[in-house]
Amino acid sequence: MKYYQNKPDGYYDNVRKEMLKYLPPDAEKIIDIGCGNGAFASLVKQKNDAEVWGIELMEQEAILAETVLDKVFIGNCEVHLEGLPENYFDVIYFNDVLEHLVDPYSVLELLKSKLSAKGIIISSIPNVRFFRTFFRVLFSKDWRYEEYGVMDKTHLRFFTGKSIKKMYTDLGYTILVHEGINVTRSIKPILYNIPLLFTHMDIRNVQYATVVTLK
Repeated sequence: MKYYQNKPDGYYDNVRKEMLKYLPPDAEKIIDIGCGNGAFASLVKQKNDAEVWGIELMEQEAILAETVLDKVFIGNCEVHLEGLPENYFDVIYFNDVLEHLVDPYSVLELLKSKLSAKGIIISSIPNVRFFRTFFRVLFSKDWRYEEYGVMDKTHLRFFTGKSIKKMYTDLGYTILVHEGINVTRSIKPILYNIPLLFTHMDIRNVQYATVVTLK
């Protein structure tokens, strides 16, 4: 828990505007799991004039989220999932949260029953093949944890674009969107790809945005 308490300023109020584009305009009931202080979820609420809930581990941040969201649960998300209403949410957001969980597979399995008939899950997950991480392992033989980012010391799981897709499909979800986001502007990954015929361009992606449904 101390690592979560010592996060840099802005960690819990990160407004992930790039994740808004995946929000269906007709979504009326939404939950943001790992909502921080509600900065992103409040934008979702304003955009869709929707009922928006949140779950947040850190009490201080959750108390702030309570001032802008319809309902907020404090603590580990796994503790609260069973009590969520059945067939209720049109959208469940995970913005860089699944990699923090001990067992994201069980969480995603449980949430199937919480989705409405038109419900979707929208997630952002860091890409462990991002070139700065990948090069450090490949060339420096170093696996170094950091305060935030792809190698955040609070991450318990690590994913590639391929393994994200496999996680969802193995659980029975249908992938609607799966794409790299926050692509680096550095030219290094492009130069690296020249002798590889540009077959490893995924190392440019900091994260992957994925939208899935049960249909």
